Formats: sequence, structure tokens, C-alpha cells
Amino acid sequence: MSPELTFRKMLYKISALALLMPASGLVAQTSVAAKVTADLPAGPMQAKATTACLECHEARIILQQRLSKPAWTKEVDKMAKWGAVVDPADRDALIDYLSTNFSPDKPAYEPQRTAVEKKGSAPKNY
Repeated sequence: MSPELTFRKMLYKISALALLMPASGLVAQTSVAAKVTADLPAGPMQAKATTACLECHEARIILQQRLSKPAWTKEVDKMAKWGAVVDPADRDALIDYLSTNFSPDKPAYEPQRTAVEKKGSAPKNY
């Protein structure tokens, strides 16, 4: 990665943090980061996946994927070209982590759902 690209990414991160901190508070940011990491399956590459993928995506983007190992390989290489921080020494292990945890033979992702009643409406009796 060129020094100019590295500097631009660092400047982008600092700018994003500067914009987010006053609006949401540092405590909220910390709890969101902890929640995002907890969403990814435990494993030796969980932290690396968090760094590489969740820099730009929410965890649910990864959680809902069901890709084969060749498809994950293509996806990781594409994201690395677009600026994802993937150490070449970790590339194969990251692909193994993703293809093991998010393969086509895994059950479909089921997001948590919350029921919200509309204001002024009576609870439904079933």
C-alpha cells in the first residue's frame, strides 16, 4: 500500500471519528464496537475479520453471506484492492475463517427482530 493511500485512509478515519464522537459519545462508540465483534463467530481470525471487514461494513453484511471458498477468495481479493486492510500473511487464514463460518451449507442468517406496536393501536389478541 502506498504511503499516500495509507495517509488518506488514516485521515478519513480521523475525520469520521471527529464527526461521530460529538453526536453519539465515546461510550456509545465503544459499545457498538464490542457488539459488532461479538456478532462474528469466535475463532482465531475473528479479530482480523473485524479489522478487515467491519472497517466499512456492518457485521450483518458478512453474517448474511453464504459463499463458497472460491467466492470468498474473490471477495477478499476484491476488498483488499478497494482498500481493506488484509495482511498478505493472513489472507488465506481469513478466507478459511469466512468460508468455514459463512459457507453455502450453513443455515440462512436470521436477523434479530423486534416487535414494535404502533402508537394508538390496541394490542392484538390472537
